[in-house]
Amino acid sequence: MITTFYPPYHFGGDGVYVQALSNELTWRGHDVTVIHDKDAYRFLAQQEPSPDKNTHPNVKVHGLASRAGWLSSLATQQTGMPLVHQKEIQTILAQGFDVIHYHNISLVGGPRILSYGDALKLYTLHEFWLVCPMHVLFRNNQAICDKPACLRCSLHYGRPPQLWRYTNLLPEMVRYVDMFLAPSCFSMSEHRARGLRAPMTHLPNFVAPLAGASVFPDDLAQYADTPYFLYVGRLEKLKGVQTIIPAFRNRTDARLLIAGQGNYEPELRGLARDDPNIVFVGRRNRADVQALMRNAIALIVPSLCYEMFPLVMVEAFQQKTPVIARKIGSLPEIIQSSGGGLTFATDAEFDSALLRLMHDRALRQELGECGFEAYERDYTPKVHLTRYLDLVESLIEHKKAGVPVIA
Repeated sequence: MITTFYPPYHFGGDGVYVQALSNELTWRGHDVTVIHDKDAYRFLAQQEPSPDKNTHPNVKVHGLASRAGWLSSLATQQTGMPLVHQKEIQTILAQGFDVIHYHNISLVGGPRILSYGDALKLYTLHEFWLVCPMHVLFRNNQAICDKPACLRCSLHYGRPPQLWRYTNLLPEMVRYVDMFLAPSCFSMSEHRARGLRAPMTHLPNFVAPLAGASVFPDDLAQYADTPYFLYVGRLEKLKGVQTIIPAFRNRTDARLLIAGQGNYEPELRGLARDDPNIVFVGRRNRADVQALMRNAIALIVPSLCYEMFPLVMVEAFQQKTPVIARKIGSLPEIIQSSGGGLTFATDAEFDSALLRLMHDRALRQELGECGFEAYERDYTPKVHLTRYLDLVESLIEHKKAGVPVIA
């Protein structure tokens, strides 16, 4: 596994998925090695993470770090190759692997890392980095990117333009990958529409169950028996939390609990105006989130950007909790295929969804059951690993036979 971020040096879904996949493969008797970049996390987070003990003890984890620190990350970002860590990465890969699985490679090695090693190569499309320097197709942090203006957008985000994107490096390196794995059909079609010419297949992500029962957080006990909706995720402008806060101000029939942290939190708190009906509960561990989801009327996913495949939706399905999601990106695809929630495109539709689930307990239960059935059908570790390993076996056979993969 090669990824920029890995627990505890991570910010969200891609790191969680890589850890879960590594654990599941190890439990099934496979030898798994993870390469990730501590320098990148330290540069972006400006702090050390809290300890994480959720990785299987037999997973070999190589956290890249150097005296160069943030300069290492900047060099990779600018050149598209791991200048500082190149020798160490190549030495690890020279041990010989059957599969090299890439994830978010933006700062662990850039596109050049796709040429390293001799094995079957997979790449999971966790975000839009291959077709967007900002990863998210959210132009100028304002709206969906419908007409690329990458130089101007990079400067707007305060990031130096990537010189290698103006060369042939990316298309040349993409050819080393045997198969790109798209968590949603939307992500696959969007990458193709934006120029990624490579074999791709649809493989939804999964959520592993927690060991043991989760209990409602003691410090939030006052909300346990009151009706509330829940948001879980990073607090950034593109996540759209600011669009749902007005619907809860001065509301008397339900609260909004917001779990997460991010650079947009001050603006969101200002918008909430200290309304006791809108509660910021901070970043929570997975056990807390699970308990909060189980008691919520619904999880709200109000993203303004194209989400690839939010694991938080599957976590809600796992708890038989419906999801209210904006009609954008992969979100309606996940709702439609699961039957586990409602979608909205306007403020009026959002208000209607809130009211329906607050006052129709039978509907909430029905949607929750549909979501749980979808979880068991499509999103469990067993289902995912069966599909994953079947794909690996098929691709290895194609590679041995010298038959090109077309997908």
